[in-house]
Amino acid sequence: MRNVGIDIGGTKIAGGVVDADGTILERLRVPTPTDTAALAAAVGEMVLELASRHDIHAVGVAAAGFIDRTRSIMLHAPNIDWHDEPLRAEFEARIGRPVTLENDANAAGWGEYRFGAGRGSTDMVMITLGTGVGGAVVGDGTLLIGANGSAAELGHMRFVRGGRACGCGQSGCLEQYASGRALQRELGDIADAGGIGERLAAHRRPDGIVPGRDLAMLLAEGDAGALEAVRRVATALGEACGAFQAVLDPDVFVIGGGVAELGEVLLQPTRIAYDTSLPGFGDRPTARFAIAELGNDAGLVGVADLAGLRTV
Repeated sequence: MRNVGIDIGGTKIAGGVVDADGTILERLRVPTPTDTAALAAAVGEMVLELASRHDIHAVGVAAAGFIDRTRSIMLHAPNIDWHDEPLRAEFEARIGRPVTLENDANAAGWGEYRFGAGRGSTDMVMITLGTGVGGAVVGDGTLLIGANGSAAELGHMRFVRGGRACGCGQSGCLEQYASGRALQRELGDIADAGGIGERLAAHRRPDGIVPGRDLAMLLAEGDAGALEAVRRVATALGEACGAFQAVLDPDVFVIGGGVAELGEVLLQPTRIAYDTSLPGFGDRPTARFAIAELGNDAGLVGVADLAGLRTV
């Protein structure tokens, strides 16, 4: 059984034909139009082109934003001007067949659960550390959607009471302490303080960013300032995972996104913080931590698989 997965990003639309084992057989990519009608047309054309060369069972579309429980209406999107947009109906009209619509973080989490770092588990939490923090939860083999369709916004759990202002309108959210943006903030603070931050200061660009390649080099060399910045972010992540464990009790936490490319440098202090934050630690089973395996393909693969499961 082959399905089409479409992952709509802020700048590009990635599409592909996905086999039953999660293998991508063919890929297409086009720029993301800013106009809703043009975007729907682009998705439709992409699906029809792929279907002309493959026997397609189902079509899934993933996009960032809040989707209602029926997985039909895009209530709000951060990158595209969608407000109460009947996206599923628009895509189905263009494609001429049923479409599965899903949040991009949920789709990526499902992809990892089925074919990536979470395969073989029954209960999984995926946390994506990019510019912000995304999340997906699988419980007893089922993707958590929530009563209103907006479950698993893990990055917007209040982590620090009265903490840093967040773009969601609240303050103290986890993504202000455990994201790529948070890591750059910590790198900057340590660089400005001098001492162990001297080498970090030398690698900062005029905009204050420490490039990923430079950070990786400093970490490989054991630079104390770089390691301390990662430890601070990892500690926030681990403490949050202790709280998530108390509520969701997963057997694995899958960590994805750009920050996850740090691998064990990130996971080791994360595990320490998790252990010390877990209620009843020492007297209860703990979860394992793993780095996501599918990379940028997770959403495309995940939504294609979901489409196959949801389309009778």
